[in-house]
Amino acid sequence: MSVAPGTAGVLVDRYGRVARDLRVSLTDKCNLRCTYCMPAEGLPWLAGPELLTDEEVIRLVRVAVERLGVTEVRFTGGEPLIRPGLVGIVTAVAALTPRPRVSLTTNGIGLDRLAPALRTAGLDRVNVSLDTLDPERFTRLTRRPRLDAVLAGLAGAAAAGLSPVKINSVLMRGVNEDEAPALLRFAVDHDYQLRIIEQMPLDAQHGWDRDTMVTAEEILTSLRTAFTLSPDPAERGAAPAETWLVNGGPARVGVIASVTRPFCGDCDRTRLTADGQVRACLFATEESDLRAALRTGADDDEVARRWRAAMWGKRAGHGIDDPTFLQPTRPMSAIGG
Repeated sequence: MSVAPGTAGVLVDRYGRVARDLRVSLTDKCNLRCTYCMPAEGLPWLAGPELLTDEEVIRLVRVAVERLGVTEVRFTGGEPLIRPGLVGIVTAVAALTPRPRVSLTTNGIGLDRLAPALRTAGLDRVNVSLDTLDPERFTRLTRRPRLDAVLAGLAGAAAAGLSPVKINSVLMRGVNEDEAPALLRFAVDHDYQLRIIEQMPLDAQHGWDRDTMVTAEEILTSLRTAFTLSPDPAERGAAPAETWLVNGGPARVGVIASVTRPFCGDCDRTRLTADGQVRACLFATEESDLRAALRTGADDDEVARRWRAAMWGKRAGHGIDDPTFLQPTRPMSAIGG
């Protein structure tokens, strides 16, 4: 049932979807330069005063949890581990009532050192980006020789109890499309959960090409050369990944087919950028400014009202298949995953 904005304490849109999963970008900066995300020289970063302060991040998450029904908070970037106040932010968010589930998406560099403190602060689990297990290929893809640091981060997260530890991988034609079986074998052997993601049009260079994208069907075909996959009987719900049991289970693998098998009809996400903009969709071309509301004296009720109004305007789908589709001006590193 559609609900007019402002009449319910949830983030509902005109199609009846309710956003309970909040993705919070803590910085647009990153210590890698992945070729499918940004150019080698990096990007024009947000200036310090444009970023939400730690207190502003915590306040907005509190409004989302206490007044808008958010039950899951995922911190993203850029690279969130380089945010100096990360542990304090996690501590404050994990102390909210009702307590949300708190997770983090990271490239894993430095996670081995921070994982114990983050676990103590209340972090529940992590997703670590890893697209290749080959050191040379990793260096070409990320422009940094840091594969060992990522692997150490994964091990450190598992040792700290941040489970399930999930791996996010993007396959690219002519780059690492052959690595799906090896990545899954690595994940199964270490008790991690692999998620392979179709490459999306969110690169700063706007060089994405659907014709060269490795599709979900190709990913599954590659995995089946080495594993038996059977449908996961567990309810998918609003999860972006469609999952399969590996060799009968209990190991699972997921494929996030945002382009070829969109799941917009079940989307339950709302996004907050590092400079305080609400985005109703990863591919939205519009944003609503909550930073300005905070800094001009808006109370929590007004912030919540603006957030609900922003989500009411969410479109039915991302529209990648529409001939009029326009890639967002902001790249993925500035939006948050």
